[in-house]
Amino acid sequence: MLEERESKEPAMNPFRKNESKETFFLPVSTDEASPQPPSLPKKPPPKICGSNYPLSIAFIVVNEFCERFSFYGMKAVLTLYFLYFLHWSEDTSTSVYHAFSSLCYITPILGAAIADSWLGKFKTIISLSLVYVLGHMIKSLGALPILGGHMVHTVLSLVGLSLIALGTGGIKPCVAAFGGDQFEQKHEQERARYFSVFYLSINAGSLLSTFITPMLRGDVQCFGGDCYALAFGVPGLLMVIALVVFAIGSKMYKKTPPEGNILSQVVKCIWFAASNRFKNRSGDNAKREHWLDWAAEKYPKQLIMDVKALTRVLFLYIPLPMFWALLDQQGSRWTLQATRMNGNLGFIVLQPEQMQVLNPLLVLIFIPLFDVVIYRLVSKCGINFSREAKCQGSAEKEESPSCCQGQERLLKRKMRSLRKMAVGMILACLAFVVVAVVEIKINEMAPPQPGPQEIFLRVLNLADDEVKVTMMGDENNSLLEQSIKSFQKMSHYSKFHLKTKSKDFHFHLKYHNLSVYTEHSVKEKSWYSLVIREDGKNISSMMVKDAENITTNGMSAVRFVNTLHKEVNISLGTDSPLSVDEDYGVSAYRTMQTGEYPAVQCKTEDNGFLLNLGLLDFGAAYLFVITNSTNQGPQAWKMEDIPANKISIAWQLPQYALLTAGEVMFSVTGLEFSYSQAPSSMKSVLQAAWLLTIGVGNFIVLAVAQFSGLVQWAEFIMFSCLLLVVCLVFSIMAHYYVPVKPEDIQELAEKQIPHIQRNMINQKTKSTKL
Repeated sequence: MLEERESKEPAMNPFRKNESKETFFLPVSTDEASPQPPSLPKKPPPKICGSNYPLSIAFIVVNEFCERFSFYGMKAVLTLYFLYFLHWSEDTSTSVYHAFSSLCYITPILGAAIADSWLGKFKTIISLSLVYVLGHMIKSLGALPILGGHMVHTVLSLVGLSLIALGTGGIKPCVAAFGGDQFEQKHEQERARYFSVFYLSINAGSLLSTFITPMLRGDVQCFGGDCYALAFGVPGLLMVIALVVFAIGSKMYKKTPPEGNILSQVVKCIWFAASNRFKNRSGDNAKREHWLDWAAEKYPKQLIMDVKALTRVLFLYIPLPMFWALLDQQGSRWTLQATRMNGNLGFIVLQPEQMQVLNPLLVLIFIPLFDVVIYRLVSKCGINFSREAKCQGSAEKEESPSCCQGQERLLKRKMRSLRKMAVGMILACLAFVVVAVVEIKINEMAPPQPGPQEIFLRVLNLADDEVKVTMMGDENNSLLEQSIKSFQKMSHYSKFHLKTKSKDFHFHLKYHNLSVYTEHSVKEKSWYSLVIREDGKNISSMMVKDAENITTNGMSAVRFVNTLHKEVNISLGTDSPLSVDEDYGVSAYRTMQTGEYPAVQCKTEDNGFLLNLGLLDFGAAYLFVITNSTNQGPQAWKMEDIPANKISIAWQLPQYALLTAGEVMFSVTGLEFSYSQAPSSMKSVLQAAWLLTIGVGNFIVLAVAQFSGLVQWAEFIMFSCLLLVVCLVFSIMAHYYVPVKPEDIQELAEKQIPHIQRNMINQKTKSTKL
């Protein structure tokens, strides 16, 4: 069996003790060496349809698709679960959500350490996938209302999320690198395309789960409400499928054995080199080519060369978090922007959070488009992402022209990768410029907000005839004088300035030959409606505070004023009926899905009736006055408290297209570049470091949001400028970066370390003479 033959082959362990070259050239007696039978040729792994792609990567790609469906599907309904099932506040829900996300990007370090130093990639993926499945099971149990109380649900949820974070983070750096291990070194082009397909499977799983899981939560009712248990259970089932599919391909995988405690060795090597360099900082000691060469007294030469390659790539990682800081705002700032836009496209109505589906959808389109069309067209136009690469030294070229040509191709390919990443950063900068422009347009069309010591006021006349309203100031001067007809719709609010944070205003109401004086208190930064009501032959007034920004997630908000003499219960969707007191009772706001509502069921104590609410538009808030002034039964008089969103949500398409194009050029290319430049012993470590940059990017967003104090469009511009500066720094760093083949590290170690060791011997000789 292939697996058994691989396990019998000696592992290349870079951490064995130093061996001198003479060990490999000791004379061997022919008498002592018994003849060995010729070894059988190694059977090549099965390929996909006769290509150079190993069949084993099909199982890895399917596994990744199911695992990403599982993760993003669970995460899509997580915040709503915190809010409406566990009844946490918005602040608590947001904090726990981001803590979970951060943990998912920290645990890859642990997964990489386990894979490289203990279990190997294959066993690590299997083991942590079992933990992953267990976390989904516990999380689903925590969503069952019949299982315990609030404390039980909370504990089960936190334990389940912790296990999920350990599982998904632990296997992140292993799966991609394990797939890359399946390719032979000569099939580097196929391996590069594998990473594109791998990234495509991630977005395919994200795309489908973002559509399906919210439907399982909202459209399926269980235990008298939204079915969170099903919404968490189906992603858990997909994770079980991912584990089974990955295990089925076990005998086809090329399994690289673990090569020692990588992280510990790296940290100790760096620490020893730095401390040794500090101790020998005097000018008497011979200089060494690299500061890590000061670890040669204690650590193997191969380890030193691997750490050199690792630190060179990690140095390039320093600017990368800023790109992720922009990319991850699709789920936060961009979604909040979408709540203030109109999602009605005519042929389809989109909710604000559904715009996030554009990212995985565009990734699925852009990856083959860039690989097959755009990159080739750019190359034919004479534009090359790579700089000219030449062999160093004419003698080397004359002695080994084929080797030199291979080095030139390698250098061109890797420099092309770094330049693609820089172009991806520039596209992200442009995307945030577009976001800022859209934000400015939204602000221009949005209603003005009352500032300090300001209020907005409107008058609603619910009497049966015209009323003249006069609003008096401190010096009995008239601040407002207006005649308002019965049920006249007021198109706007009037702004008034206060000298303090709160104030009492006096009103004079003239109705027929009747004059009424009344007084009402108001507070700054608020919206108010002065409601004039008929009381027999008299009139009176009441001041109602209007809630600003009551609509969330692009939904509509409604409230009712009941002029009937009986309490009215209004059925709005699946929630409990909304009760409105009799005789001008005012209800609280209730958020509703946008759309047409021609017949809303209403009931009093003795009969029922229907109300036509008409169209509830995106982001709008409405006031409905229930009256019975005709023979047709109770009617609803409609007023708009907050106008509907005017700008179409389709204007977010350009920013999503630019940012996704940047992501394809940056993330897919960076993933392949990281693998190609990683030493064989540290591929998972480097993949984990790549994922860790995403977590750092999230912290950048949190810091800017907390301490910037800028208006939203200015914050978008600031992020764009910061990434542009980072892009320039990254381009300079990439210009001086020299790619190295991982297999050449051993050869470099053979050439450089003996020279260092000779210097060490000379240094010891001088010390002896002294």
